Parts: sequence; C-alpha cells; structure tokens
Amino acid sequence: MSMWCARPLQSPSKICDRRRVANGAIASALAPGSSLRAILIMFASTIAFSLLHASVRHVSADLHPFEIAFFRNAFGLLVILPWFLRYGVGLLATQKLGLHVVRGGLNAVAMLCFFYALAITPLSQVAALSFTAPIFATILAILLLGEVVRARRWIAIAIGFAGTFVAIRPGFAEVGLGSILVLVQAVAWAGALITIKVLSRTESSITIATYMVILMIPLSLGPALMFWQTPTWSQLGWLALIGVLGTIGQLLMTQSLKEGETTVVMPIDFFKLIWASALGFWLFAEIPDLYTWIGGIMIFASTSYIAYRESKLKKLPAPESVGRPPES
Repeated sequence: MSMWCARPLQSPSKICDRRRVANGAIASALAPGSSLRAILIMFASTIAFSLLHASVRHVSADLHPFEIAFFRNAFGLLVILPWFLRYGVGLLATQKLGLHVVRGGLNAVAMLCFFYALAITPLSQVAALSFTAPIFATILAILLLGEVVRARRWIAIAIGFAGTFVAIRPGFAEVGLGSILVLVQAVAWAGALITIKVLSRTESSITIATYMVILMIPLSLGPALMFWQTPTWSQLGWLALIGVLGTIGQLLMTQSLKEGETTVVMPIDFFKLIWASALGFWLFAEIPDLYTWIGGIMIFASTSYIAYRESKLKKLPAPESVGRPPES
C-alpha cells in the first residue's frame, strides 16, 4: 500500500467538529469587547481617514477647504440616517447636551484648520504632526482635570515635542501655515478627545457621532458661506464621499476606543502615516523627507508610551493602599 493512503481518512463528523472549534475561536476573537476586534476597527478607521484626507486634498484644488468641511458634515448625515430610521429621535436622548456642544465646537475648529492644512501641506507631514493630539490631551488633562504626571510621562511629552521640532525644523526650514494649522487642530482635537472619552462612559458611539454631525453643520456653514462656490455634480460626488468617509471613520474610531484598551488600539493609528505617505506619493507626487519620518516616529512613540502609562496607572491600586503615588 502506498504511503499516501496509509493515513486513515477522517470522518465527516470530526471534520465538522474541527470547523466548529475554528469558527468558535474566530467568533470569540471577534466578539464585542475583544482586543482583536478593537484593533481591526481602529485599522479600518485609519483607512477611512486616510482616504478622506486624500479626497479633501483632491477637491481643494477647486473648492475652498471651509466649504468642503461644511459638505463633509452635511453629507455625513447619510451615514446616520439608517440609525434614525431604526431608533427614531430616541437616538438623541442624552443628559450631557452641554458636553456634546463643547465637543462639536472643538471639532469644528479642528476640522476647519485641518482641512485648510490638507489643501496646502504634504499629506505625510499633516499625518505626522497630527499625532501630537494625545500629547496635548495629556497636558490639557493636567491643566483642566488636575491629573498628576510624573517623570516618565514628562519625558515622553518632551520627546513628542522634540519630534515636532524635527518634523517642522524651525530655524532650518520655513515653518509653513499648514504646519501651524495642524498643531492648532491637534490642540482642539485633544480637547475633543477628552470630551469623547467622558461621553463614551454613558453615550453610545452612534449618539456621539450623531450629535457631532448635527452640531457641526451650522458651525461650519458660516465660514463656508464666506468662500461659497456652487459645486459641480462631479464635485458633489467627491463631497458626498468625503462626508461618508469622515462619519464612518469617526464611528469606527469611537467604537474602537470604547471596546478596547487605549494602549492596544492606539498603536494602530500609526498606519495613518503609512497610508498618507503612500497616497501622497501615488496621487500627488509627494515624497516625504527623512525628517518627517523621524519626527513622526518620535511623536508616535511618545504618544504610545503616554497611552501605555495611563492604562497601567488605571490598573494600579489607589495611592493610599501602596503608601505613595505611582511614578509615571
């Protein structure tokens, strides 16, 4: 008897059992609240945001970025409408309307600055500098929430700011308006991140995203009217795509932060720099320089360590039980 038939055939029932075990393991790994599911959701959000940024850059050749921001919010309602049809106005039920308004205002400032920066700055540099938002969020937590930050996180913050200087090289290269706008956006977005985290304790991701879109439509309309130009049908198609991508990206990012540990999901955010560099080269012939990559890596390493320390500190017992505050 040849060797290939010496091994007994497996019964159909054993094959089915193995398939059920494999399917069960996959279902468990992708169950709500699992780390793998949260990572995949964040990964999908980086793709959505990167495609959004490239689309904004493309459309900004003909339309002002402020008008693009308005249409991004207006068309963003298309993603929200199915939930309205399913849940009705109950989707807007909240006891934190004030926080939603604050988040909407911060997001409006961040979006207007960011879209303008995308129109005049290489995508890779925008992506690298936008990683500073968690650094600013830590500083805002110190100033507004009284959070105690010790040596390790201060060093991480310093490294992050050093990376910012490497990326924009003030004194060695002209600091463009786009770089300044990205940093202003990062500060505003840092405030929004703190607000989102507070809201996500009691509000669903859909409710948070819905309020953002509804509030930002009137907030972005005023600036858009100052530069209004009636878009063509082709431009409306791109604007609709921008609106859908932006809302999907927000939903995915919020859900990822809700389901997974920050230290687990935030490292995936680095893919934005990779996608931005690839899309910038492919679509706009942009070649990111070495300083952008070095600065981006320094900034991202800083923000990742800050997220790691914050996660570790949340799991430590209260200072009274260990005799002294934990170092961070």
